[in-house]
Amino acid sequence: MTDISDHLEELKETGLYRRLRAVQGPQGPSVLLDGRPALLLCSNNYLGLADHPKIREATARAAMRWGAGAGASRLISGNMSIHRRLEERLATFTGRPSALLYGSGYLANLGVVSALAREGDIVFSDELNHASIIDGCRLARAEVFVYRHADMEHLAWGLARAEGRGSLIVTESIFSMDGDLAPLVELAELADEFDCRLMVDEAHAFGCVGSDGSGAVSAAGLTDEVDVVVGTLGKALGSYGAFVASSREVARYLINTSRPFIFSTALAPPAVAAAIAALDLLEDQPERVDRVRRNATVLREALGGQGFELDGSDCHIIPLVVGEPDSATALCDEALGDGVFAQAIRPPTVPAGTSRLRLTVMATHREPELRRAAETLGSAARRLGLVAAPLRAAAPLPPEPASGVFDLERAA
Repeated sequence: MTDISDHLEELKETGLYRRLRAVQGPQGPSVLLDGRPALLLCSNNYLGLADHPKIREATARAAMRWGAGAGASRLISGNMSIHRRLEERLATFTGRPSALLYGSGYLANLGVVSALAREGDIVFSDELNHASIIDGCRLARAEVFVYRHADMEHLAWGLARAEGRGSLIVTESIFSMDGDLAPLVELAELADEFDCRLMVDEAHAFGCVGSDGSGAVSAAGLTDEVDVVVGTLGKALGSYGAFVASSREVARYLINTSRPFIFSTALAPPAVAAAIAALDLLEDQPERVDRVRRNATVLREALGGQGFELDGSDCHIIPLVVGEPDSATALCDEALGDGVFAQAIRPPTVPAGTSRLRLTVMATHREPELRRAAETLGSAARRLGLVAAPLRAAAPLPPEPASGVFDLERAA
């Protein structure tokens, strides 16, 4: 069986080979990485709650009371009162009638898209949507129209061509690899105009956007206009799992039709308890949200001073686009040698030619260490002769293809 060996060699030759790095200790602003101390600039632990003492205590208490695992799916015997308690809290926090827990953000997106889009329907998906949304489109029996990133003219063109078959528009609110915000108001207007459901993945906005951290949809005043919101428990809340906030009718429908929900073991009670405790902290300490924003501003300004070209966003996700996979890997390794870790992100996670370091900040980072990190990254980039490039420009509107506008392969 040489095919696997050959493919691994191909990945190495093209700069796309991946390996696991070992983090020792809790997920804090600084960690031991492969035995070396490093400032961590690529974690999604945005609010710095993953290692918070109150979260640890809540997790330990839940393990003693409920056990380590749920034992079965929610529809068999794994449905516990602690799951319902968290769902009620999340529904209230997001301003929705109902919330439903999933095992992960990946499973949530996979399950919602494939349940809400049926044969004969059309899903409209932003071209930079997360892999979990892409795979949800693949699992659905619907056709897929992939609109150019945040291009509302292209989306409107596709919706008009769908002639009433559009069932779902799906987008991230903050895009995980670019840190830009989707045009949520325009998306809601198009969804209303074309009578299409709107689903927004708030994985990287929940806990970080809005004065209370309730997310970009809420901050934009669109709670009643967006049909389905997906959020995660494993990023800003520092735990594990995900949720879908929606109407009660949609929640009941997902319980009966969403395969990842039906066929997955329920979330472990300690993870659920950790998320409840994190929500408590978020509500009691909303200044953590502001601290994330301030730290993002500090790092962006410091990186700009080092000559990096950045977009105009103020988001806590900061891409340093360097182009080719080998360049991104080299910059990652060079910076790590000086004690700063930001993982290289390469295709297929990002489009070809846009390999990058994806930087993120936490509420628990200190401003001086962020400035020093920018200096480290700038020095590393200059030693390697690298200059960060702007994100790719949008292509012109394509001509109408003879076979129609819907192409599932574009979701790959």
